[in-house]
Amino acid sequence: MQILLSSQQLQVTIQRLANQVIENYTSLENVVFIGIQPRGIKVSEKIVEHIRQLCPQEKIQNGILDITFYRDDVREEFHVASKTELPFSIEGKIVVLMDDVLFTGRTIRAALDALQDFGRPKKVELCVLVNRRFNRELPIQPDYGGLTIDSEFSQKVKVDWERNEVIIYE
Repeated sequence: MQILLSSQQLQVTIQRLANQVIENYTSLENVVFIGIQPRGIKVSEKIVEHIRQLCPQEKIQNGILDITFYRDDVREEFHVASKTELPFSIEGKIVVLMDDVLFTGRTIRAALDALQDFGRPKKVELCVLVNRRFNRELPIQPDYGGLTIDSEFSQKVKVDWERNEVIIYE
């Protein structure tokens, strides 16, 4: 086990991601933030919280997206549906998808498929806390990335929100 981001480093990374997102837009009126179930929700909540602090005059729209039935793997833990909460239209909007770790790209592909059931966004961007750039199976890259690492396929990267750390396991 190795700590990739300490609690303080994780906080700084989340703040930096929030700043990166908002510096691309003069207004957030047509931007919506969506955390991917299950682990992208916490990342989304933390980043959106900082965006609200940085832009108190803006109405920030955020939601959560369940991708259970869009996945292409059959692992049992992924077949318990969660909830999708999108209390806004994504039609013609800029959607910023948020997740904790980008690895093979399959979760993001599933999220893109799921989004299509809710309309056609103007643009979709991807914001991830950790970008595991090796072992990608699909041509998916983040627009906003906190930490980029080179890791082995056998290693596991986990964001531990109780300890506020990002950890890699052998």
